[in-house]
Amino acid sequence: MSDQQLSWVEQGETQCLRWQSESGMPPPRRVQMADDTMNADTAYRLACEGTALLWRGDFQNARLLLQAVARRTEPDPKKAARKKARATEVTPAHAFHLYRQSQAQRARILGMLLIPVGEDYTIPLRRAPDISAACVEAHGESAGPFVMSLRELLGLVSAHEWRKKGVEIPALGGRIHAHYGVYSPVRGEYVDLVAKAPLPGKKLAFDIGTGTGVLAALLARRGVERVIATDQSARAIACARDNIERLGLAARIELEATDLFPEGRASLVVCNPPWLPAAATSSLEQAVYDPDSRMLKGFLRGLTAHLAPGGEGWLILSDLAEHLGLRSREFLLQEIAGNGLKVLARTEVRPQHPRATDASDPLHHARAAEMTSLWRLVAA
Repeated sequence: MSDQQLSWVEQGETQCLRWQSESGMPPPRRVQMADDTMNADTAYRLACEGTALLWRGDFQNARLLLQAVARRTEPDPKKAARKKARATEVTPAHAFHLYRQSQAQRARILGMLLIPVGEDYTIPLRRAPDISAACVEAHGESAGPFVMSLRELLGLVSAHEWRKKGVEIPALGGRIHAHYGVYSPVRGEYVDLVAKAPLPGKKLAFDIGTGTGVLAALLARRGVERVIATDQSARAIACARDNIERLGLAARIELEATDLFPEGRASLVVCNPPWLPAAATSSLEQAVYDPDSRMLKGFLRGLTAHLAPGGEGWLILSDLAEHLGLRSREFLLQEIAGNGLKVLARTEVRPQHPRATDASDPLHHARAAEMTSLWRLVAA
């Protein structure tokens, strides 16, 4: 829970409330009241200047204003064309850096429209929705009033709806429900790779960084008698427990809150680390970005000590980082060999997500070439 405070002056008096930000954005220093009379051009200008807008009007009008401001953050088609032409002159890594920089700037601007939240997660605005269930899921019982960005609030509510709906996993024969802040298995190709690879044994498996628990559940469905799934995120552990219980697999899957490996050795150790070696700018990005490949290196470094004789380590990894110039194939192979491992086999599949075919994506060249692989590793 944040102990930061947002201060502002309203009707000549200084006001103060707890600041809530899942992305870790600090409370804005300049705050101005805003209501239904504010137009999008003014809101956009103020946000770009670093002035936050604390909304006092109709909630649905605030949503419309946010959408209008978002349209103003989109690049001009002519400028975008010139930028795309210049992109051929920079390295893929630099293009990725510019992309993240622009995304961060856009998030900062859109995060300047603020919403007050009262006791028991009520919003004291006209036509405001009931957000209590979504907030309790994400943050637990109410700890009193606070202020947060409308963009983050809408993301929280959207995550609540996705959690209720869940994601159908054909290989599992069931649905996985991702909690707020836990990466959803919407990219099914890596799940399919685990579903089809030959099992080296069925006594015990470790699932490192389990997240939603989807791979642990899949291994249990495939007949592994006992699976120990680990994660250092409390949200992930709670999410995995929920999914495992829903699927009726609690008797065969143990959850352990730890960084990387549990004690002991297993015939199969599976890990699907974050795929991009870059700094996460929020807790929500930690499933995608792995600074300095920390988790990847840690898995490879500790794998041989946790493999039973004849056991295999399954590394599920996209090569997007290679196409972006963030990590080389040579680096990965050196890490494998340098930690006393060798590649028994590798299976790869081309991702089918929409971005892979979206030519307007700034990183389209890399995404179009991306492959996701399951590396079957054994002790050398």
